[in-house]
Amino acid sequence: MCGIVGYIGHREAYPIILKGLKRLEYRGYDSAGIALYDGNEIKLSKTQGKVADLEQKLEQEISTTGSIGIGHTRWATHGVPNDVNSHPHYSNSGDLVIIHNGIIENYESLKKELSNRGYTFKSDTDTEVLVNLIEDVKKNDNVKLGKAVQKALNQTVGAYAIAVFDRNKPDEIVVARLGSPLAIGVGEDEFFIASDASPFIEYTNNAIYLEDGEMAIVRRNKEVKVRKIKDDSLVDPYLQELQINLEQIEKGGYDHFMLKEIYEQPNAISDTYRGRMRVAEGIIKMAGIDDNLAKLLNAKRIVIVACGTSWHAGLVAEYIFEELVRLPVEVEYASEFRYRNPVIHQDDVVIAISQSGETADTMAAIKLAKEKGAFVFGVCNVVGSSISRETHAGAYTHAGPEIGVASTKAFTTQITVLSLIALKLSERKGTISNSDFHYYLQELERIPEKVKHALESNDHVKFIADTYKDAKNFLYLGRGFNFPVALEGALKLKEISYIHAEGYPAAEMKHGPIALIDEQMPVLVIATKKGHYEKVVSNIQEIKSRKGKIIAIVTEGDETVRDLADHVIEVPETEEFLSPLLTTIPLQLLSYHIAVMLDKNVDQPRNLAKSVTVE
Repeated sequence: MCGIVGYIGHREAYPIILKGLKRLEYRGYDSAGIALYDGNEIKLSKTQGKVADLEQKLEQEISTTGSIGIGHTRWATHGVPNDVNSHPHYSNSGDLVIIHNGIIENYESLKKELSNRGYTFKSDTDTEVLVNLIEDVKKNDNVKLGKAVQKALNQTVGAYAIAVFDRNKPDEIVVARLGSPLAIGVGEDEFFIASDASPFIEYTNNAIYLEDGEMAIVRRNKEVKVRKIKDDSLVDPYLQELQINLEQIEKGGYDHFMLKEIYEQPNAISDTYRGRMRVAEGIIKMAGIDDNLAKLLNAKRIVIVACGTSWHAGLVAEYIFEELVRLPVEVEYASEFRYRNPVIHQDDVVIAISQSGETADTMAAIKLAKEKGAFVFGVCNVVGSSISRETHAGAYTHAGPEIGVASTKAFTTQITVLSLIALKLSERKGTISNSDFHYYLQELERIPEKVKHALESNDHVKFIADTYKDAKNFLYLGRGFNFPVALEGALKLKEISYIHAEGYPAAEMKHGPIALIDEQMPVLVIATKKGHYEKVVSNIQEIKSRKGKIIAIVTEGDETVRDLADHVIEVPETEEFLSPLLTTIPLQLLSYHIAVMLDKNVDQPRNLAKSVTVE
């Protein structure tokens, strides 16, 4: 969950690395550091805080010259965020310097062994242990840096993406990955190293993505050599053309990435179904589905594994699949799934959902499901990510880069892809009529315009946010397809405003949470007309009789709830299974505006990072 940037070539490294760290700051922002090599010495500066703090400190401490450098922005695992624990880390001799994303699980035993050999440690990090282990192997085995890295990593347990520089081998950087992503941008007589492609997109659109268990030696004016860490065998690297552009990773005039990404949802949804859903012809074409149709149609059960917002999208999919396809679905937290001994059969289909495609717990769940013989289908947003490579088949969302830590367009595009899959399977199984199938395609095609309409409530939502920004607790209620939306709305508020919020099925309120309701408790109720409308109205009356403050998401033109609620936010009418694509919009806006009014860092909320690549 840290950000790694490196450069070796003919340009000045510092401005490239600094800009890259700013773009990767969504991956971690506890502390940051840069090491530069100017041909004579390694110059290093690091600090607790954000990249802007580093920029101010570094330019006062060291010269910024040099055409080789590595940089890091950290999400702390071992050791509190402070200057000493920040990366990069020197080895004891000062010859080696390293940056690291991940966790070395056996670092304590390695540290004890190295201490017995005379090594000392300034920080509390596992990373400093790793760089000294590499130095120890290099010295004792009398090998070059690349071989020392390979041998040292075979002694470690855990996950990592690393970049290591040796001032005695000043024309190369050694990189490696296991469980954490790492890309090498290939330019003209220059190379870029990063956790994802965003730091180097304006310099090159060609990249090599290391696979798990691979390392590479990146040298000036030479081709990249990729090897297997386990046995040092050579690998033929695949040079991939990047599909993102610079405009996609800039704010585009919005105050925050999160707000930009909320407003990008109409286009993101249409981009996700474009080319797959042919409404005039009445067909859905998805290669990952079409090529594996028999396995999906013959499945006895679907198991969905995911974390966080993706888990909520999976819960929506559970309702959609069971309603349309009439197939039993179980939705599992990937982090729990991997540590149980789950019952998985060969005729099960496991769907793994992840925005980044790198989520460590979801990756582990995929590997477990494959070991048990299940067919594994991936849904993710990042082309070339680990999940897209580990699964048997899959479908990309086309949300574009999502920089804000709190996911928004990832959620709605995941639901879009999962809806397409459910519609395709239900049509082939005959569990919905042909006329309903055609109507549902037409309604899904109308969703982007309806999302635009829902976004027009922004000013009204902002007024409601101002009314309740000082509340200490929120309760979110929904039923059926919109119960997961209540969970997602509560999560968004927690993530970026730090206000305690809970999501519940509306009917469960009477089984405990109703004890919390008084005149100080805002209760947000999703009360659209389709589905269990009358039941939700009864729940609203129960809240009102206990003086709770009611904020209701309603279908346009609703009068019944309007008379009961303190505030209503209207969304367009649609089919019930598609309603989460609309009801989530005002919840995202409400969380955003409350967080802004409370002066929180909307794009980089405390303690969180975008891509969770450690357990």
